[in-house]
Amino acid sequence: MSDLKKQIQGEVIIAMKSGEKERLKIIRLITASMKQVEVDERIELDDARIIAILDKMVKQRRESISQFKTAGRDDLVKQENYEIDIVQEFLPQALSEEEVDDIVNKAIETTGANSIKDMGKVMGLVKPQIIGRADMGEISGRIKSLLSTN
Repeated sequence: MSDLKKQIQGEVIIAMKSGEKERLKIIRLITASMKQVEVDERIELDDARIIAILDKMVKQRRESISQFKTAGRDDLVKQENYEIDIVQEFLPQALSEEEVDDIVNKAIETTGANSIKDMGKVMGLVKPQIIGRADMGEISGRIKSLLSTN
């Protein structure tokens, strides 16, 4: 069993014992998402796959927040932000701007990318290094702008 999976399961017990119902609800959503993938694909999740699941959960909540803000539902925005905070506890520490730039520039160098046509090659190298540690949409935009200026 992966270390991250053990950590998440341990947090379920801690939340139950401390009576943190809202926190427990979010952590159970995480475990349910993990279990769904394990059952559907008949696999045992490793840390990298769990991080991808958590990253997807954060992304979904960010999309919801933008829709709730448009609708003026501050109560729901607050709830989604709370859920993001809980999910992010299990993600690796976010990368700094400089670290992201280094990863992107090294990937462009390694692939010899010189136009937007090479975007897929660059993303292929970058994604495994930053998933769960930076916003993929933001990184994609950054790579596009770098490749379009070349």
